[in-house]
Amino acid sequence: MKYQGSCHCGQVAYEVDGEFAGVMSCNCSICTRAGYLLWFVPRENLHVLRGDRALANYTFNKHVIQHKFCPACGIHPFAEGVDPSGKAMAAINVRCLENIDLDALNVTHFDGRSR
Repeated sequence: MKYQGSCHCGQVAYEVDGEFAGVMSCNCSICTRAGYLLWFVPRENLHVLRGDRALANYTFNKHVIQHKFCPACGIHPFAEGVDPSGKAMAAINVRCLENIDLDALNVTHFDGRSR
């Protein structure tokens, strides 16, 4: 299925292909503050439609995940990194997707604070 997403002001827009098996709620310092609910997909399934050059980047801790955010409104629509096997992945903030029933999602909690 194809989903549409954006930041709050609309400067950044994207679509992502895939099926939800569930989402992750992480308690690390950035996920907690940004309110992420993450859905992981292969990076090639994420297509930035608008604002790719406008996106700002933030890394912390081990500097392996690039947290992308809109410099105009500050919303974090997705992040990019690699999985343990080295495959490029995107972590989609499902809170930025259109027409998603957040209460219906299967949420797995991850203890990122302890890592």
